[in-house]
Formats: sequence, C-alpha cells, structure tokens
Amino acid sequence: MTSITPFKISISDERLKRLQQKLTLTDLPSEVTGLNNPHSRGVPLSEIKRLAFHWQHNFNWRAIEAKINEIPQYTAHIAVDGFDTYDIHFVHERSQINNAIPLLVLHGWPSSFLAVQPMLPLLVEEGIDEPAFHVVAPSLIDFGFSSASNKSGFNIEQHAEAYHKLMIALGYNKYVVQGGDIGYLITRAIAIKYGPQHCRAYHLNNVAPAEPPSKEDEPSTQLSASDLKGLARTQEFTTGGGNAYYLLQTTKPQTLAYSLTDSPLGLLAWIYEKLISWTDNYRWTDDEILTWVSIYYFSTAGPAASLNLYYEMEHGADGTAFDKAKKYISDVPLGVARFEKDLILLPRAWNQTLGPVVWESVSEKGGHFPTWECSEVIVSDLRGMFRKNGILFGCVEGRNGYAHAE
Repeated sequence: MTSITPFKISISDERLKRLQQKLTLTDLPSEVTGLNNPHSRGVPLSEIKRLAFHWQHNFNWRAIEAKINEIPQYTAHIAVDGFDTYDIHFVHERSQINNAIPLLVLHGWPSSFLAVQPMLPLLVEEGIDEPAFHVVAPSLIDFGFSSASNKSGFNIEQHAEAYHKLMIALGYNKYVVQGGDIGYLITRAIAIKYGPQHCRAYHLNNVAPAEPPSKEDEPSTQLSASDLKGLARTQEFTTGGGNAYYLLQTTKPQTLAYSLTDSPLGLLAWIYEKLISWTDNYRWTDDEILTWVSIYYFSTAGPAASLNLYYEMEHGADGTAFDKAKKYISDVPLGVARFEKDLILLPRAWNQTLGPVVWESVSEKGGHFPTWECSEVIVSDLRGMFRKNGILFGCVEGRNGYAHAE
C-alpha cells in the first residue's frame, strides 16, 4: 500500500536566514547603457535591483507559505521501476461532487505545482451540464517539494510512471490529464503507456506536433493567417535567442547548476527573464515573481535539480522526448488549446498527427503559462470536453460514477 501523508510547506528559519545572508553579499554586474530595448541583452539591472531589494526587505515568505498551505497538499511514496522510491508532493483538491472526474494536472519549467492554484476553485465546482473535477497536481520529481531523481536515465517515461501510480494510489483507476511544456511531454507519455485503460482523455497546451506527410495527389494544406503568424513567432523564438536556455539546459546543466544553486539573484534573473518574455503582457506583481522563484530556491532537490530532466529529454537511448511525443495515439481522445502569444505555434492542422482531436480552442490572449495567465480558458476547455451530452461525456467510469463510453 502506498503511504499518503498530509503535507505543509515549512521552510526552516535557518534557510530563510541563509537567503538573507546571500542577498546581502550579492555582487551585481555592470550594464551597457543607451539601449533602445532594455531587455535586448537580458534582464535590466534596475529590475533585478528592485526585486532583490523587495526579496530582502519586504517579501514575507511566511505569509506566502501560510497562503499556499491553505491548499490541501500531501506526499506519497511512489516506486519507479529500475530506480528508487520517491516522495512525491502533490495538491489534491477533491470536489464536493461525488461523481467528479479525476484530473491530473502536470506543470512545466519554470512553473510549479502552484500554477494550478487559480483553477482550483473553478474546477471543483459543477456548472449547468458541466462537470466538476477532483484535482491532483504534483510537484514533478526534481521540482518543488518532491524528491530528487538522483540517477541518470530518469526521463519522461519515469515521470509518467510515477504520476500514473500516484493516481492509482489515490483510487483513481481512470482519469484525464492536462499538461503543458514539460507537462505536455509527460502527458503524451502517459497516454501512450496507460491509455485508454487508465488515461481516458487528455488536454494539452504548448503542443509540438509533427508535420503531416505530403501526398502527391492532394493539394498542400492552406495555411491561415493565424498559422503564418504562429510560424513567424516560432521562428523568432527558436533563432532569435529565446531558445538559448534550452540549448544550455539540455547540454551542460551541471555548469549552470552552480550559479543557480549558489546565487539567489542568479536564479531570480534566470527565471524572471522567462516570466516576463514568455507571457502575454501579464502584469506580474513582485510577490508573484518572488513566490515562483522561492519555490525553486527552497526546492527539496535544490534550485537546479529541474535541469536534470532537460538533459535526459535530449539524450534518451531511443530518441529525444519531443520526437517520441510526436507518435500518433489512436485510442485516446485529446483537446488542444492554442494561445497566440505562446512560444511554439505550429499550424493547427498538424495537431491531427497527435491523435483524434475532439476539442480545439484558440485564444488571442495568453502566453506560455495559461493556467496562471488566463486560467478560465483552460477550465472552459476542460468543461467543454467533458460536459453533459458532449463528445467525451461518460468517458471516465469507476470511482466517479460515470458510465463507460466508447
């Protein structure tokens, strides 16, 4: 039997004091002046100074910690085949509706389990002809308050196994999944390995589908204005420096790890850059930014442990994680959300190479962190996919009481 234990975040006074000491002793770099775009070379010095001052003098971690601890959290001991037994930290918010649908929500980088927070009150409530959900949102292994993986070879497939076993341990023999970024890759792996027997359907954002093969007897797919705009944004991101973080994290993560682990400001600048440039003009508060960064700084596995997965994703013995995620999955229906300010925006018609797409949405607002930026869109998609008399109504059976639907 898997041990499920209630969990509260409780960072020691010693660690908080250590953070203050580190911030006090920080040395700041010089900066080139007279730039037309202050962000053209990275994070402006003035913004880091402001955030550093706030982190050291005004940011109240204890109040943030208490607020996060209002969310029901637990840990579970989960054994992963060929590796170890890991303590997985997770949010588990059960709906008052007994026949609610079990929903596994998987985050990415530099996000965390906390990205589910804005959606929780919406997901657990039942609407008119719309389902409620029992929500499970883990800290990925090597992230947040879950264990460190500690071994090479711990890849997307191992993560998929761990969170599938978590759902089974919670009594959810059949469930649905929502994921984006790294969560997209893990969700696809879950659908491949555990669908449709357990994973009955899934919803994705940040998708990276394969290009459909061209056929001589059929005209090429006509690209829409949205497709062309998305391809231009994708090109800008991949060749204009936006993807540089990925090249570093997938090749020399250990070198970067020293800076992220030893320097709170190094960690802050590395993550802050992405929060600002990957969102759709989202108005981050300083407390929001520092909360996201602090979860990495106080991470059980360490501030840089999350980089381990990036290396494994590109160095798997049987191919890269993104290549494997392009496999067509014929027996698990999916929904896809497109946010026009996301980073990778391939033509919508390509989504059909992933599997049977039963739901698509396009949002003019929103970037790479939609569960935080515009949570109502993700919630609306999930409700639409599984609503009464909808195409997936009744696809989950068992504990939630829905009848099996083929």
